Amino acid sequence: MRTLFTLFVASSALLLGQSVGQPNADQIVERSIAVADRNWTARQHYTYVERDEEKRFDSEGRTRSIDVRVSRAVFLDGNIIDQTVSHNGGPPTPEQRKKDQELLRKRRSETSQERTARLREEKENRAFISEVVSAFNFRLVGEQVVDGRQAYILQATPKPGYRAHSKYGKVFSKVQGKLWVDKQDFGWIKVDANVVAPFSMGLFLARVNPGTHILFEQTRVGEGIWLPRRIEIKADAKILFLKNYQMQEVITYSDYRPAQPSQVVAERWEPPR
Repeated sequence: MRTLFTLFVASSALLLGQSVGQPNADQIVERSIAVADRNWTARQHYTYVERDEEKRFDSEGRTRSIDVRVSRAVFLDGNIIDQTVSHNGGPPTPEQRKKDQELLRKRRSETSQERTARLREEKENRAFISEVVSAFNFRLVGEQVVDGRQAYILQATPKPGYRAHSKYGKVFSKVQGKLWVDKQDFGWIKVDANVVAPFSMGLFLARVNPGTHILFEQTRVGEGIWLPRRIEIKADAKILFLKNYQMQEVITYSDYRPAQPSQVVAERWEPPR
């Protein structure tokens, strides 16, 4: 679910009274897309810690359940692999351990053909990035300092009649919002988006309803390199078009470090620090 929501990039542009030489909305977005694609690739060369907290609520808004998973992305044979560190404050479940070990075995025994196919699929999954300019109308609405960085604020609304070409591009017509773009690097600092039309997703026909809110924030980890820091999703959804539920998922990323070829995957549980 998180992969889909991270697609909800909203953007913006055209500030009345622009100064001479200042890029317009589409130029800002086009440059930011090139940076986003480069950063997506750069992320495969960093290890990090990911904390995923999901809350479910009943019909009266009371918390029904909380599930917290902490994982570490480790470097293995040129690949970044997620390995579970803890689950709800304790060790990973047997199912999680089994899943992690199966992934390790699969990557260690991966043939060149399998690796090529996997990388091709990953590239296809992020092809939506190239559709952003075509999918939205952008308007530059201002500038703001965010975490000490000067940023453009871009407003994005779906273009009427736009037809998607990628796997996830169809979602763009269902969301609108704002994008904060760093004025120096053109990296995405923050995305704040709302679902304005329902859409279905997943194998279980989950239907995401209007009112769902997505917040996506990034951090600058190196010269011109922006990687995810926080994703927050407040969703109003329906399973199999019958059962309504509300959920909040907060995913945080920390401890980014350049991957070292000598790193060894730890196979025993250690409590999170």
